[in-house]
Amino acid sequence: MRTQSRRRPRALCAAAAAGTLLAPLLSGCWAGAGGTGSGGDSINVLMVNNPQMTELQKLTAAHFTKETGIKVNFTVLPENDVRDKISQDFANQAGQYDVATLSNYEIPIYARNGWLHELGSYARKDTAYDERDILKPMRESLTGDDGKLYGQPFYGESSFLMYRKDVFARKGLRMPAHPTWQQVADLAAKADGAEPGMKGICLRGLPGWGELMAPLTTVVNTFGGTWFDKNWKARLTSPGFEKATRFYVDLVRKHGESGAAQSGYAECLNNLTQGKTAMWYDATAAAGSLESAKSPVKGKIGYVPAPVERTESSGWLYTWAWGVQNASRNPDKAWKFVSWASGKGYENLVGNEIGWSNVPAGKRASTYTDPEYRKEAAAFQDVTRAAIEGARPRDPGVQPRPAPGIQFVGIPEFTDLGTKVSQEISAAIAGRQSVGTALRKSQKLADEIAKEYEGR
Repeated sequence: MRTQSRRRPRALCAAAAAGTLLAPLLSGCWAGAGGTGSGGDSINVLMVNNPQMTELQKLTAAHFTKETGIKVNFTVLPENDVRDKISQDFANQAGQYDVATLSNYEIPIYARNGWLHELGSYARKDTAYDERDILKPMRESLTGDDGKLYGQPFYGESSFLMYRKDVFARKGLRMPAHPTWQQVADLAAKADGAEPGMKGICLRGLPGWGELMAPLTTVVNTFGGTWFDKNWKARLTSPGFEKATRFYVDLVRKHGESGAAQSGYAECLNNLTQGKTAMWYDATAAAGSLESAKSPVKGKIGYVPAPVERTESSGWLYTWAWGVQNASRNPDKAWKFVSWASGKGYENLVGNEIGWSNVPAGKRASTYTDPEYRKEAAAFQDVTRAAIEGARPRDPGVQPRPAPGIQFVGIPEFTDLGTKVSQEISAAIAGRQSVGTALRKSQKLADEIAKEYEGR
């Protein structure tokens, strides 16, 4: 994997214009430093609009601000929008936002570019935070090339298959303890129409490297495909990649949700919650919403490991984590927020005020020994932890990889490449072109990236 030097933001932008960095940065490159930023007793936090984050937003003033006197100004956006805004602000080191939600994809790359404040030293001094309690796969995924920690997880996740136990029982269907994708396809056909308006399965079809391409890439891995081989040769028209993509597209077109090409995580969560689908393959973090006190499907969902074909496991590894911008004017106050939001105390707060199934889990070992959490999350907590600890980000398929990542390729260019490829495949899901055409176009896009990396 290519090493990128820690250059000044202007130099970084010039490199981006030359095609060596993330394309989303281009729109913000020539804005220069600036922004109102934070100051005094306030910090600015930019975060994704997932349910766990919106709950955090509601709890912050009455607890964190009351305890510390630090006001938190939140900007909350959908996933694709928040990624673009973060990349612009952090690449410019504008300092408008002190803290942002970043994933284990961005953090090593941002750290390499000098955009993030190192957090390991804060964690070591903050004994109440208990850094060693963070699950090892999460710590490792947020560590830079220099061995330092640059992020702290808010919640961690892998992926698994969720299904309506009651519907399966009425239809006489049996979910295997460790299903294959072919078994899932067979079950989807049988569960299709089990209730009025119910489809067999929901799978993401919404364009976006973090939307459609996340679950699809795990299917590619277990079917024997890969984006790039160990020599950086693009392999999107290889038999494994093509077979997996045809399978995914055919499955969602035949037995998936209506409007699949515009359905992402949020839409599939709503479909399963509202009884519109019998199965859903997606993030383990969804279980908290499905098992919440107000969920109409609480107690009706079964959870099994991510389906496989040629690999023993296929679940992804992902965390929405907190990163502190290097240009932050308030790094100490930013750490106080991060340590509160990712700490054991916050998990207890959510458990007591909202419900233990809503706890942002998947990051701390202690969560899985807490009696209250184990009782409330009994339906999914063991499967979730096993999926996280069994994830193999450096060896997720059947062949060696040139860069880490399960549901992504850990290079800066993947945001642009993955999004463009997802648009082609989403078009195939919508019936506007064939899978073969989509992959031939995608191969050409990947070939351009491969030229930058071959021989490195």
